[in-house]
Amino acid sequence: MRELFADDRWIFRVEHKDIRVYSASVENSGVLGFKGIVELPVELRKLVALFHDLESYTRWVHQLSSMSMLEKGDGFEYVLQQVINAPWPLQPREMIVRTALEQAGDHAVAVTMTSAADYLPPDPRLSRVEETAGKWVFEPLENGCVRIIFMMYVNPGRDIPTSIANTAMFEVPFYSLQNLRRLALDTSYNPPYPDEAELMLVID
Repeated sequence: MRELFADDRWIFRVEHKDIRVYSASVENSGVLGFKGIVELPVELRKLVALFHDLESYTRWVHQLSSMSMLEKGDGFEYVLQQVINAPWPLQPREMIVRTALEQAGDHAVAVTMTSAADYLPPDPRLSRVEETAGKWVFEPLENGCVRIIFMMYVNPGRDIPTSIANTAMFEVPFYSLQNLRRLALDTSYNPPYPDEAELMLVID
């Protein structure tokens, strides 16, 4: 899936409320990958803290019903279980992903997500997503803003027609980034900056 994140793969689709959305074809799949971009007047340290605040995810990730930490590794390495709402009569989607935090160039930070679909036995109440990959990039800009780039591919399963899956995929980056912007700019929301980040990242 690494080629999905290459800059030359993306086709611009729409811009709304200062959020730009792109799509990209994925080899051997009719489901498109998506990318959303927004610039926020917020400190990079607050965004890192926000992403470490796992309890806040249901406040901003589009249609996220619940999230559980299944395993914590070193630093920002986690195995997370996410349950995503789906319209009736479809079962909720269950995604299990490994996350990691890394430097992305001299000043940018990236959060990567890779599928760990076999981590747990299947739950008959949920539809397990077998194919997923994602990446968040936070790039500080000279104007004091941070450019946020959210890229992801999710194949939700054969019970959802490709056309419907692709339509829904455009909602995910827009509403997630819109909700993230609202939370990040909320002056009453101040999650603690994690100690692990001090050891792993160089943030001015």
